[in-house]
Amino acid sequence: MNKDIFLTNSYGGKKEKFQPIDKNKVKMYVCGPTVYDDPHIGNARPLVVFDILFKVLKCKYGKENVTYVRNITDIDDKIIQSAKDKKITISELTHKINLNFQQDCNYLNCEEPNVQPKATENINEMINMTSSLIEKGFAYESKKHIYFEVKKFKDYGKLSNKKIEDLISGSRVEVSSNKKNAEDFVLWKPSSEDEPSWPSPWGKGRPGWHLECSVMSKKYLGDKFDIHGGGRDLIFPHHENEIAQSRCANDTEVFSNYWVHNGFITISNEKMAKSQGNILKISDFKNNVNGQALRLALISAQYRQPLDWNDKLLEESQKTIDKWYKSYVELDKPKLISDDDLYPLYDDLNTPKYIANLHKLYEKSQSGNLEDKQEFVSACNFVGLLTETKDEWDKFKKNKSDLSEEIIETKIKERNQARNDKNYELADKIRNELLEKGVQIEDKDGKTSWKFK
Repeated sequence: MNKDIFLTNSYGGKKEKFQPIDKNKVKMYVCGPTVYDDPHIGNARPLVVFDILFKVLKCKYGKENVTYVRNITDIDDKIIQSAKDKKITISELTHKINLNFQQDCNYLNCEEPNVQPKATENINEMINMTSSLIEKGFAYESKKHIYFEVKKFKDYGKLSNKKIEDLISGSRVEVSSNKKNAEDFVLWKPSSEDEPSWPSPWGKGRPGWHLECSVMSKKYLGDKFDIHGGGRDLIFPHHENEIAQSRCANDTEVFSNYWVHNGFITISNEKMAKSQGNILKISDFKNNVNGQALRLALISAQYRQPLDWNDKLLEESQKTIDKWYKSYVELDKPKLISDDDLYPLYDDLNTPKYIANLHKLYEKSQSGNLEDKQEFVSACNFVGLLTETKDEWDKFKKNKSDLSEEIIETKIKERNQARNDKNYELADKIRNELLEKGVQIEDKDGKTSWKFK
């Protein structure tokens, strides 16, 4: 059995054998949340995916030899606007959302990374990197803004495998008359009087989003490291810009050796969007769904593939966990997992195949043999499942809501009217109230249906 780890590297688009720079110091950086609003189900997928990759790396190289860094972006234009909308201070907002994020991670049974640096704790380092890029001729100042000049970096676009002109078209490129070229991106920007700011050689201001990750990864992992992860939506411009500024600032030919990106989540085959009124926050599930079931649903598809989120997926995951608890036994310590059991995860985190193996181990455990049950529970534990006692699982099982159908229908009409009025905050509130009482609603083909969970 091949004991090597293979990962699909977005930089080149091929599955490659993973070879760390130093097997005694394996390093992984994953883009964390921008704490302007509570995480949604799309944010949950990378949390679970990279948690499993963290477990695999520790299994292969030893717990003490793996460093996992996931940042907290706590200064950003979205944060400033959200705080204004909510009429609270930025520190109040970021503290609250970060706390909610950490609770969501616990709910999903994700291990804590080794380091979770905050952007605001590393401003001096961001100013230093910006100054270095200016000195080396890769960045310029324009009206107190500092921009990275993309054409100065010959390999720009190689991660997303597109030409600069293709990347600009239809993408999240900031339009500004301050820039020499449309593709140039901001490293530092001035702040108005009512916005957070830090003193810099270019006046009071704040860092650009892309710069933050380059600085924090360098601080904790060095000029180059093994794995950089995140969602596919970050490939351009965020990760493309990280590569450019980091390689130029650090004078390296490599920033990260492996780029690992998870696929998108849709809701009943529709893109999640506020305009669709279908944003599902992780917190929406907490009163009704055990985090283990949510976790199993999130790994039901291979991480690179799109995952369609629907009621059936979640129901099947809950039924599966419920069935698996029939073979639950408490372990004094995890039983050693065989290479055969782990192999699917070594093969580009093939979680569907790993789950298929769990089903086989479950059937084997039904013989009543204690060792078979221990092996099954250990294999589940490895991916963060069956980590609660059976009593804890049973206590969490929900009873159906006692709401009458008439009340539910009325609530749905109120929600639909709110959506028509583009009052998405009210629409979300009504949906969440129903969800808390065990009523799941689904929007599809212009119609809304509901059922008890």
